[in-house]
Amino acid sequence: MSSLFWYNGHELLLPDIVRAENCHLFDSEGRRYVDLESGVWCTPIGHGHPRVLGALVRQSARLAHTGYCYSSAIVEEAAGQILALAGLQGGRCVFLCSGGEAIEYGVRVAQAVSERPLLMTMADSYFGAYGSASKRKEDEWFAFDWMGCIDCDHSEGCGSRCERWASIPFQRIGGFLLEPGSSSGLVRFPPERLVRGIVERVRADGGLYLVNEVTTGVGRTGRWFGYEHYGLSPDVIALGKGIGNGYPVSVALFSPEVVRRIGEGGVKYAQSHQNDPLGAAVALEVVRAIRDEDLIRRGVEIAGLLVSGLRGIGESRSRIREIRSRGLMIALDLADDPGASYSDWTQRELVRRGYVLARRPGLNVLRIDPALTIERSDIEGFIRTFDEVLAEGSPR
Repeated sequence: MSSLFWYNGHELLLPDIVRAENCHLFDSEGRRYVDLESGVWCTPIGHGHPRVLGALVRQSARLAHTGYCYSSAIVEEAAGQILALAGLQGGRCVFLCSGGEAIEYGVRVAQAVSERPLLMTMADSYFGAYGSASKRKEDEWFAFDWMGCIDCDHSEGCGSRCERWASIPFQRIGGFLLEPGSSSGLVRFPPERLVRGIVERVRADGGLYLVNEVTTGVGRTGRWFGYEHYGLSPDVIALGKGIGNGYPVSVALFSPEVVRRIGEGGVKYAQSHQNDPLGAAVALEVVRAIRDEDLIRRGVEIAGLLVSGLRGIGESRSRIREIRSRGLMIALDLADDPGASYSDWTQRELVRRGYVLARRPGLNVLRIDPALTIERSDIEGFIRTFDEVLAEGSPR
């Protein structure tokens, strides 16, 4: 792979994968690996799902790409169904190419309609590799450190008596962008009371509630969307990763009220693959497959098996410091050696034994994000193997 720039901070451990089927990867020598991270959390219904492959073949044979002056009925159909899925009937959406792009489009809309200069988010959020949301300049963003709110004992709720709450410049905030659980890959969940308090205050001042569902959407957390765990419907939603099941498509969705405020044209933005029929057809088929095959319910059952197994290991293996999970989005904090050497060894050893998962660069955190379609036997095999690896105690 000397001709490529690889992911910063991630080591290329398997350079010769030649085929994938559901949650199994196969190298050039025919060895099988279990993919416990769904690629980059992008294949919630498994690699090469037959329905998605069928949609790709059918639509690419008909019409893959359109121009500025013409479109296709499949784009409108997909838009209507995805808006309805999110409870935003009567709103608008735009199909784009990446989750970061969908977030940026939503941010531009929020900035365009807001009369206040700042958008607010949690300090540990990650919104992609470019644009305002990635840079988070002080004249555009307020980042709130919510770590001190985890064990809050203010029974009366968030308010001016709390120093942290009082530090939020609500008079300058025109929108709140929530990442409901990924926390830059660390899998942490802001308290519901805090989130609800922020949203209610921002909306009372005419601001918008935006949600980054790139990682937490499409069934990953045991519901269609991560924001559902907070009981508040957003004004703006960014979808990516899983909505294309490996195909690079994303969607930015807007409520009818946002459409009214921004106008029919949205914001000034155009790129070559905006609202392509091929991406729209894939996204539509992913939604239909999850619904028809009842995969979210299945994912909840698999998550119960996986987390229960991990907790059982944690009771006897001191290396597991904490398990954080919601649905099939799981982070393991390991008690590590200097330089995260034990976590690094653990990841390598699991790959050597046939199980692929991600390690957060430079940290003692392992991510487990299997597809909703993973077989119980693969989960059971991983639990046994992980226990064996931890039982060895230290790197050889």
